[in-house]
Amino acid sequence: MLGAAPAPTELASPPGSSIYRAHENATTARQAHSMTHPLSSRPVLKMNGIGNEILVLDLRGSDAEAAQDDVRAIAADPKLGFDQLMALHDPRTPGAAAFMRIYNTDGSLSSACGNGARCVAWALASRGQGGDFLLETDAGLISARRVADVVFEVDMGRPRLGWRDIPLSREASDTSSVALAPPVQGAPERFSAVSMGNPHAVFFVEDVRAIDLATLGPALERHSLFPQRANISFAQIVDDGSIILRTWERGAGATRACGSAACAALVASARAGLTGRKAAVRLPGGVLQIEWREDDHVLMTGPVEFEFETTLDPALFEKATT
Repeated sequence: MLGAAPAPTELASPPGSSIYRAHENATTARQAHSMTHPLSSRPVLKMNGIGNEILVLDLRGSDAEAAQDDVRAIAADPKLGFDQLMALHDPRTPGAAAFMRIYNTDGSLSSACGNGARCVAWALASRGQGGDFLLETDAGLISARRVADVVFEVDMGRPRLGWRDIPLSREASDTSSVALAPPVQGAPERFSAVSMGNPHAVFFVEDVRAIDLATLGPALERHSLFPQRANISFAQIVDDGSIILRTWERGAGATRACGSAACAALVASARAGLTGRKAAVRLPGGVLQIEWREDDHVLMTGPVEFEFETTLDPALFEKATT
């Protein structure tokens, strides 16, 4: 029978030793880096658009940018949990209020976020910058206007319906009804593909409550049909002017609301003749009014809620560099 294992050798170095000093110096360097990190102690607004959790980080007037690791570090703070982080930069187009760079919780970029755009408009309006705004995104220019105290309308632009523009990985002559191939167990056989600046797949179902979103969402988001991944929505048609929607957001997961998904669902249902060109889209967090105008622009109207303002803890970025 083997005897007892020997006690482990003590590896801790005494204070004053060269190893201890090296460790102390490295720790001090990390702390100093976090204090000088361009995002350290910057103010952020915590908001939501009908439950879609949004952080607004105003970087205008500076050269600061948020790296993917920085975004993931911020998302790890339990007080700052978000679906999207809206980083505002100096505009590139005359007349625009800001250029918006939109991040998901995993640090990936999105080109559109309707709920986030409404929150940004509220943040700008609350600072006395007016009530009508032109905002830049990677997908182009969008406009937002205040229609009531905490209600904003955002012009999300024209939907993109060509298979290359969405994009899909293979040709589809009719993107209003695309076969899901290869199939995914538990998912409908066909979907409608729409881009609202970001790719959406809309599946029409009889009962959204019966959908296992936690299983189907990630499987469909990364389906081979979607080279840039996709936002996955399940839509239940109530009547000509009402849709119930549940969405799995690309890079963020299950969400209480997704403005661009609500727009995509209305476009998809109107193309299929299931609704008119205007409907109330009911999401777990609340209701958005969506209209696909005759000029091809999609308007989204809904409320926003301010939760609190705080500053980014420098320790977040110390952890990101360890």
